Amino acid sequence: MKYYIIAGEASGDLHGSNLIKHIYGLDNQANIRCWGGDLMQAQGATVVKHYKDLAFMGFVEVLFNLQTILKNLAFCKEDVLAFKPDVIVLIDYPGFNIKIAEWAKRQNLKTVYYISPQVWAWKEQRVKTIKKCVDKMLVILPFEKDYYQKWDYKVEYVGHPLIEVIEEFRKNNRPQLTGTKQRTTNDEQLATDNWQPATDDSQCIIALLPGSRKQEINVKLPIMLKVSKSFPDFQFVVAKAPGLQDDFYDPFMEPYKNVSSISNQTYNLLNQASAALVTSGTATLETALFGVPEVVCYKGNPISYEIAKRVIRVKYISLVNLIMDKPVVKELIQKDLTTENCIKELKELLQNQQRRAQLQKDYKALKDLLTKGGHASANAAEIIVDFMKP
Repeated sequence: MKYYIIAGEASGDLHGSNLIKHIYGLDNQANIRCWGGDLMQAQGATVVKHYKDLAFMGFVEVLFNLQTILKNLAFCKEDVLAFKPDVIVLIDYPGFNIKIAEWAKRQNLKTVYYISPQVWAWKEQRVKTIKKCVDKMLVILPFEKDYYQKWDYKVEYVGHPLIEVIEEFRKNNRPQLTGTKQRTTNDEQLATDNWQPATDDSQCIIALLPGSRKQEINVKLPIMLKVSKSFPDFQFVVAKAPGLQDDFYDPFMEPYKNVSSISNQTYNLLNQASAALVTSGTATLETALFGVPEVVCYKGNPISYEIAKRVIRVKYISLVNLIMDKPVVKELIQKDLTTENCIKELKELLQNQQRRAQLQKDYKALKDLLTKGGHASANAAEIIVDFMKP
């Protein structure tokens, strides 16, 4: 079978790579062409567009890059027609992928959507388009199945793909970060859900996850880095985005003595961090699943933010709080995202043992919710391959 997979972000590349691995396990004759990144390519797919050339975040940014987006859409359609896939698999990335789904329907091409657009948050009318154009929807959040049921649209809950990714990492990897102060732990502690970070300040690592796009890093990383001056005995470690050059970060980090960085070792970092400052998005959930106390940080283009406030209906911006439907982790949004507020919240996470205990209890409940569906990538691959059988 021929599969054309479209992922437009780093998280899509990660989940797409695991999906590809399981598709090949079920269909050894699979021919997979995709939009994605290095991880999808490493699993054997042919990558025709890298996600780092595709991701535009915010209303204003999309407007400024509209010409590029339209060119990408035209190229994608031409490439799909030339490849003649048996199925198009769309992974999140809704602004682009829903347009492809509409077009694919007119071309009588089969589509499967893996990782639903967040229609429950905004642009709810997209559900009508999805019902009309998407042949099969696979969702990864527990509440999404009930949400779509209200629209009389049957979807399949496959579990959350991060569960298996993090379980696999913690099972098979115990690497140590280089060039940082390191906390002393034993491997058995590190592998358990009840593992607690050390409280010795001299050994404490604070993870900084400022995002994957230059525009968000430019805004958030300087705020995060200034926090390090209030914790001189702690080691702050910046997780660099895989799609960006290392030297992009150097001007930000140069003035700070207790700051270092890592590339392609974010999970290593989370495995050893005692707390984290994390930009909104998938990273908030990854941090929680590693059991790391976190502060969620978001600041965007002021115009884009004001527009978003008026159209987005959710109570929270972090996946952790959305899934749990309560404020498990602190969110510092827009004007509230200041160095002073980050310092205050970080001290709370490091020093308030009652707060830490409650957080670990909530994190366990979060993981229990997300494991009810089983392993998402394997489930999704099986559904997709079965869907293609006569």
